[in-house]
Amino acid sequence: MGAADEIAEFAALLRDLKQRSGLSYEALAKRAHMSTSTLHRYCKGEGVPADYAALSRFAHLCKATPEELVELHRRWVLADAARERGRKPAVEPVADPTGEPGNTPVPVADPSPEEHPSPEQQEKATPSPRPARKRWIPIAAAVAVVIAVSTALVLDPKDWGTKPTAHGRPTGTTTSAPQPTPTPHPSASPSQRPTDSRPPAPTTPAPKPPTHPTDPPHNDAVPLTVSTRTYGWDDPQCEAKYLINRPPDQVAPPVMGQDVPGWVAAHGAIAADEQRVALTVQGTGDETVVIESMHVVVVDSSTPPAWNAYLGSSGCGGGVETRSFATDLDAGHPVIVPKAGQRGFPYKVSQSDPEVLYITAGADSHDVRWYVDLQWNSGGRQGTLRISDHGTPFRTTGSHGRPTYEFPVGGTHWYRVAEN
Repeated sequence: MGAADEIAEFAALLRDLKQRSGLSYEALAKRAHMSTSTLHRYCKGEGVPADYAALSRFAHLCKATPEELVELHRRWVLADAARERGRKPAVEPVADPTGEPGNTPVPVADPSPEEHPSPEQQEKATPSPRPARKRWIPIAAAVAVVIAVSTALVLDPKDWGTKPTAHGRPTGTTTSAPQPTPTPHPSASPSQRPTDSRPPAPTTPAPKPPTHPTDPPHNDAVPLTVSTRTYGWDDPQCEAKYLINRPPDQVAPPVMGQDVPGWVAAHGAIAADEQRVALTVQGTGDETVVIESMHVVVVDSSTPPAWNAYLGSSGCGGGVETRSFATDLDAGHPVIVPKAGQRGFPYKVSQSDPEVLYITAGADSHDVRWYVDLQWNSGGRQGTLRISDHGTPFRTTGSHGRPTYEFPVGGTHWYRVAEN
């Protein structure tokens, strides 16, 4: 299915939900905290929201069933991935009809009739064949382009908050060492360089390791990707709490939706008491990938910092608890277990059938830095994918005994909450 089809299917479901609700675009947009024109564009297939929070509110307003909510999230994941693919520029190679480097024809203007040279002039003007040395220039230029592209792939900093990590570095990162550019010797021109007609010396190939007839083909590529949403509440401020090392007058009002990661980073905030992480797992091809298990890896566990605690907005409804798991970070060896009513592993994913897995991590008496290791199996191959908070460990801390503040809806400043 093409990108346009995936976006069209997503928009069609939005239109069905909107029509069934009996509400106008203006009424739905106002209650879902978005503009009327934005909602109209989503329903027409002219845009895909970058964050799911507003879509969740829209679906609840339309009285979507649990099955429809799951299907809406699935179609949003596919449409969002299609939108990202559409942003990448396509580079088409220019075909060389001669098959020789440096011989790409260059179009020139056709001379007027009175400017056509005579046969004698054409014979005098016909250039002699170019010596082989001219091909050093396009070869050197081509190698320079390869080096520049490799360097750009290594240094590209645009992936903020979207990509998982594998084995300690972001998945999809490409590293490449630059290759030396061939340069003619300065003491003699290429046309004067003597040629060596002797046959090349025989080389001994490196011995190959023995293989078994049942060994799978060697392929280091991980057949799945994981997108991480660190604050994965349906509305990312619902029931959320953060520890911040600032007094109330230096903390901005709480935000919602896709603005939460920026607000957290600007204040150096730590998720307190409980943190809900959403992992969107999708295969990279049509082959099915089995998610066998997930495990918590604790990097560090210490005493929570003596900072102030700040509550998010209140009055939010609950979300759809599908594929939900929990872990107690205060335990000596935290494990990931299904929430009540949810089935455990394994799960199957592919490019057209992703899964969204929610992990609610709790901490009461410790400040914990942690990763998630996901074990997968596909086509006889298996491996472990390390999932992080966009390159760094997740961090969840307890807030017991810390001063707590709340910013009421419609309020103007933070208020101290009475301790229980």
